[in-house]
Amino acid sequence: MRPGLSAKRLVVKVGSAVLAGPGGLDREVFRELARQVAALRGEGREVVLVSSGAVAAGMAHMALPRPQDMPLKQALAAIGQPLLMALWGEALGAWGLKAAQVLLTAEDLSSRERYLNAKATLKALLELGVVPVVNENDTVAFQEIRFGDNDQLSARVAALVEAGLLVLLSDVDALYEEDPKRNPEAKPILEVADPGSVLSHAGEGNPLGSGGMRSKILAARLAGRVGIPTLLLPGRRPGVLLEALGGAPLGTYFHAKRRYRGEKAWLYGLLRPKGELVLDQGAVLALRKRGASLLPAGIKEVRGRFGRGEAVRLLSEGGEEVGVGLANYASEEIARIKGKRSAEIEALLGYRYTEEVVHRDHLALKEEA
Repeated sequence: MRPGLSAKRLVVKVGSAVLAGPGGLDREVFRELARQVAALRGEGREVVLVSSGAVAAGMAHMALPRPQDMPLKQALAAIGQPLLMALWGEALGAWGLKAAQVLLTAEDLSSRERYLNAKATLKALLELGVVPVVNENDTVAFQEIRFGDNDQLSARVAALVEAGLLVLLSDVDALYEEDPKRNPEAKPILEVADPGSVLSHAGEGNPLGSGGMRSKILAARLAGRVGIPTLLLPGRRPGVLLEALGGAPLGTYFHAKRRYRGEKAWLYGLLRPKGELVLDQGAVLALRKRGASLLPAGIKEVRGRFGRGEAVRLLSEGGEEVGVGLANYASEEIARIKGKRSAEIEALLGYRYTEEVVHRDHLALKEEA
């Protein structure tokens, strides 16, 4: 059973390996995908596209091989991005649809204010009947503020717009039990209950793309943890979106587990929280098993510098990530009250905001290993 197929709002990620071939971007693929998007819009659905292809377009336009250094890659992305958007505009326009370019970096979605601004913009575009075409802003992004690839970006965009389904269009038919290139008898996996359990099935990616199967599984896991199922499909197959969403058993469907919305969905998807708190075993159990807030008594160590209200990662003493939450105290304050009872906070600091260092209402728990 694939419960997300009737979703009214979809995020559809299209990889470079789908859009491009050896000679550059393939207009026929754009036209076919636009036809399917138009058909979905005719059903009353909203579609947000996350489109790779800028670097591939720039490579073809400049007749250059795939770059190895970041500045050249960013330059080719700058050259290729308007070409990519022109093709989407042309293809969607043939069906009476308008496209809008939205460029994001990981830093944009790490700031709560910018996250909410991006959310409001995308909502407004959808209300206008426009198809947002999202890509990573490769021209300004560098290693510390990159998503890594558009699979990860698409999962975060799906959470941002509260989509009902994430679709990953790839150059592979599905996730397989074994690498079908090595074993032609390998069988596809039609449904996956827990994406983390199939990471060992990940193979190598297409050289035109930056992801690969592991990246897609990780994206499905991230989306699933905020309640959004993921469907992996062969993007170059004509009509594949419409067939699969109509119930045809195509590709691989990754089920969702938890439903976080709003602030908790943002916290769960943060790439780089501002600092870390190391918790004792009792605090870890209290958060996971009792749904408790984090009190100063359970904190063993404070790492990094952060202010009150900033996001922090919560770790066990063994280094396992427990969750991400908003700190009610700054790092210097927590260093003074860690290991102490809440009743002692005012005596130690001279004031007390709250008895909790992280309240459970502002905490997104990660899955247990």
